[in-house]
Amino acid sequence: MDITFRLNGETVALTDVAPTRTLLDWLREERGLTGTKEGCNEGDCGACTVMVTDDTGARSLNACILFLPQLNGCAVRTIEGISAPDGTLHPVQEAMIGHHGSQCGFCTPGFVVSMAVSHLNGASDHDTQLAGNLCRCTGYAPIVRAAEAAEDQPVPAHMRDDAVRATSVPTDAQHIQPDGSDALAAWYSDNPEATLIAGATDVGLWVTKDFRDLGPVAFLNRCTDLRGVTIGDADITIGAMTSLSLLEAALEPFHPSFSAMIRRYGSVQVRNAATIGGNIANGSPIGDGPPALIALGAVLNLRRCDTRRSLPLESFFLEYGRQDRAPGEFVESISIPRQSDRLKCYKLSKRFDQDISAVCGCISVTVTEGRVTAARIAYGGMAGVPARALNAEAALTGAHWTQASVEAAMQALAKDFTPLSDMRASAGYRLETAQNMLRRYWLEDTGATLVTVQEVGP
Repeated sequence: MDITFRLNGETVALTDVAPTRTLLDWLREERGLTGTKEGCNEGDCGACTVMVTDDTGARSLNACILFLPQLNGCAVRTIEGISAPDGTLHPVQEAMIGHHGSQCGFCTPGFVVSMAVSHLNGASDHDTQLAGNLCRCTGYAPIVRAAEAAEDQPVPAHMRDDAVRATSVPTDAQHIQPDGSDALAAWYSDNPEATLIAGATDVGLWVTKDFRDLGPVAFLNRCTDLRGVTIGDADITIGAMTSLSLLEAALEPFHPSFSAMIRRYGSVQVRNAATIGGNIANGSPIGDGPPALIALGAVLNLRRCDTRRSLPLESFFLEYGRQDRAPGEFVESISIPRQSDRLKCYKLSKRFDQDISAVCGCISVTVTEGRVTAARIAYGGMAGVPARALNAEAALTGAHWTQASVEAAMQALAKDFTPLSDMRASAGYRLETAQNMLRRYWLEDTGATLVTVQEVGP
């Protein structure tokens, strides 16, 4: 595959690029840019953070799970390109020195790049912006102080990269980077065994951890017609290539609890790459997107060549590892019916930031004159697929919106799921916490007082 991109201000043209070679490996092995570190090699630690600019703007990404063809037509800045060409330090670098924000130094390049991207974009929610960068030496306090100190400093001119125009679209008999969904549909119907790569936050680990040969691949990052959120009178339509970062912002005015849950999906670097279509299509039982979308009554829109079909999202997940998707068929978009917001999303995990859910519960109950007229309750982490709690819904529908009806629905929930025990939670804990999410929804909705009990020592 032949690609063109800009690296630290210099245009780079590569030929015969291996489609699954990561940017991290190429930077370190071919360019000698070893400031970008390999830590976890799975997109968790942020040591490999780089800045990537395309037609949507600048964002931070993890180089360890970013394949080179995904950079075609983009601009990249590594830690070596954060200071000015004449050596003048970037304001965040000066601030890190002034506030003693580095100790062992291994994590520092990733922090600096994340801070520089935030500085460029005017983002001052530093705890969020730096949640995907791990430090166990200095700690976060002096690093956050450095980020705050640099907030009002001007953005250096060299940081305003322009994406480069790609000279070609990478394609050969085995691999393709289509310019739109029509080209993707035609190629994929002829190559149904191929792997579709959107953000690569999951597929990247197949390569870096499992060392898989992916065979034919299609990179979807140039399918701009599959990207974006359209607000219609009847529906909110979300393109499959819409990143979690974009979705978080787009949904906040309509379903703020869903938006807040997306904020806890991975890190900024992961959300900048991960797509909602990929989150659905991989069929994970612990993906956080599907339970919320199911609770909203979302419809999945699929395409194979020129044939399109739609189905309720919950019907897409058949069993663990199996979805209702024909060979050569791909997720094109997701449609959410416009509705009054009754959705609450509860993500239970061991850490607040950047952790996988043990249970994700998403609940939407409509109450009219004191009675439940509709209920959609969906969970992740409770079965082999994301699924609705149909017995719990039935227990609520038509009942008075009271504590007694909620307690009945909590008991009915035990008929809906038989969860497993694993490293994240036991089966009993999962069921009890899923039941408690229903109680919490009722308490919050009715304005009841939530009491937090804190244990104290002798």
